[in-house]
Parts: sequence; structure tokens; C-alpha cells
Amino acid sequence: MRSLSTKAFFAILAAIVVVVLLIGAIFEYAQERTQLRIHAAAETGGDPRRGEAMFIQYGCGSCHALKGVRTAVGSVGPPLDGIAVRVIVAGHLANSPENMQKWIRDPQQVSPGTAMPDLNVGETDARDISAFLYTRAK
Repeated sequence: MRSLSTKAFFAILAAIVVVVLLIGAIFEYAQERTQLRIHAAAETGGDPRRGEAMFIQYGCGSCHALKGVRTAVGSVGPPLDGIAVRVIVAGHLANSPENMQKWIRDPQQVSPGTAMPDLNVGETDARDISAFLYTRAK
């Protein structure tokens, strides 16, 4: 049996290191996403997973862009990436779960004449959509 050359040995070793680092990065990303979901659910009382489905169902992405949501490519409203860490929502409300849900449910009452339409979003759906949006810290 032939022994490995030094070059082959280091190539295999480098490949193993890359695979281990990649697995670690994937694990860390999954852990971060899970923590964001847990925190968002606790803050809002909603279900972030269901909120993403409601975000799509109500057509929010036809006006708003949001990375990672295939239907969210709109350019009428502001992009929603990083919404969880913004200080203000709806142009003048402090970014809190209550204000986010109020804005989602009745944008015309919050800001008469706004381009955001009233989509008759129910309380549970607004809570879940806000939970989903609070997972968007980046």
C-alpha cells in the first residue's frame, strides 16, 4: 500500500477543516434563527412561522421587499429587512409589538392617507405577522 504524499495529506486535512467549519456555521445560523423565533414569539405573543405564511397570504410582499421571502419583491413600501431593530414604524410610532400590530391592522387610522392599504387583518394574524417581522433583525 502506498502512503499519501505530503501534498495529498494536507489537501485532505484542509478539506476536513473546511467541512467542519461549514457544519459549525450552519449550526450557529440555525441556532440564531431559533433564538430569534423564540424571542419574537415571547415579545409579540404570536407565531413567527404562521406569520410568514400570513405575510405571504395577505400579499405584503407585493409592496414590501424582504430577503428570503420569494414573493416579497415590492418597491411601493419600504423594505422590511431589519424591521425588528428599527426605532420607528409607520413613520412615527415607537417600534413595539403593540404599535406594529396596530399599524398592520389599521394603517389608515394610524396614518390617514398612507399608501398602506387596510387589508382587514385580524388580531391573531397581525400578532403572527408582527412575530414574523420581529425575526428580521438583519
